[in-house]
Amino acid sequence: MPHLELFQTLAIALALGLLVGLQRQHQNARIAGIRTFPIITVLGTVCAWLAQDFGGWILGAGALGTAAIVVVANLMQREKENPDIGQTTEAALLLMFAVGAYLVTGKTAVAVAIGGSVAVLLHLKATLHEAISKLGEKDLHAIMQFVVISLVILPVLPDKAYGPYQVLNPYNIWLMVVLIVGIGLAGYFAYKVFGSKAGTLLGGVLGGLISSTATTVSYAKRSKTDNHSQNTNYNLVALVIFIATAVSLLRIIVEISVVAPATLGKVAPPLVSLLVLMAILIGFGFFIKKENAGQMPEQENPAQLKTALVFGAIYAIVILATAAAKDHFGNSGLYIVAIISGLTDVDAITLSTSRLMNNKTIDLNTGWKVIMVAALSNIAFKGALVAILGNRTLFGRVALLFGISLVAGALIVWLWPESFALDWFGKVAGNTLTSQ
Repeated sequence: MPHLELFQTLAIALALGLLVGLQRQHQNARIAGIRTFPIITVLGTVCAWLAQDFGGWILGAGALGTAAIVVVANLMQREKENPDIGQTTEAALLLMFAVGAYLVTGKTAVAVAIGGSVAVLLHLKATLHEAISKLGEKDLHAIMQFVVISLVILPVLPDKAYGPYQVLNPYNIWLMVVLIVGIGLAGYFAYKVFGSKAGTLLGGVLGGLISSTATTVSYAKRSKTDNHSQNTNYNLVALVIFIATAVSLLRIIVEISVVAPATLGKVAPPLVSLLVLMAILIGFGFFIKKENAGQMPEQENPAQLKTALVFGAIYAIVILATAAAKDHFGNSGLYIVAIISGLTDVDAITLSTSRLMNNKTIDLNTGWKVIMVAALSNIAFKGALVAILGNRTLFGRVALLFGISLVAGALIVWLWPESFALDWFGKVAGNTLTSQ
């Protein structure tokens, strides 16, 4: 290794040790601080260098020596009147020794990322403890259910196509379940933090992340309960429902970017156009009235295994129906599936269509139109829910916002030039993909 690289490695080891040591010194850690951590990190680097010439036993001896230092330091602490004996600083010392060694044998960027993460993790002790203390049994249950869904079930599923048209891949189907449940769970925990304080904008955003349909149902039912209340601001309740619907459209764009990123530059413009219109309507709504719409209704845990299984079943049915419709009726059959699927779960048709576009089974112009039709069907369905479950005043406000969106979306599907859909913004995305 050239001398310059040797000194660069030493400098990085020293800097990472100083960074973690600074944090420990600031917290008055008695085991190790601003001097001990850089020494241990550099020790790991030196041991790794020596191991290259004299064998790996030197690296093992260095690790054992570091562990011995930790043990002796703890024994000395026991003799004091108020011993401060923990495990965090000790574990950090051992890890930083390993980071110093990894600088020699592994990727420098990875070692730097680990060292920086250690410093941040140590610094966030109070924040993390406070966050954990706020978790209830229900919240912990949600996390463990997501672990089962993503880390237990997903890895054991076969990555192979089955059934008619060879489109039912258990691994891919469940991967989409993990994606949708993950988005919902992120919104759910954001709700746990901000739910009681969420205003109109945040309430709608969180509702769209968790479930725009569930948010629509909750607020519609509440409007009927508060039918005789003089304090109910139906303009802002309608705005919350509309914001949740707009976020669900943004969620569709995110899902496409995850499943079929190469198509995003060509598929996104018409969807973004409708989203921009909805954003303008939201801004106009805030301009008229600025009062708070009230506290968000209680949200359900989106990581329940039953919910995941239901979505997995819906997604499997949709991709099978999509393949069958395309086979028997051509592209026109896809729009029928989109309308029906949009009534229940727009995520399923979005993900299945994105995979078809990614595999070049359908052309991009047809793909974005199918997704748009499903989104419009979902908007119409939510409007019907408000009409059935809410009062007339709220439905009038929602019908106006949804009606403008439906007309605009239909015009986009009908009039959007194919060449414009392929060229605008697609050139930028294409250049980005080429450069990568």
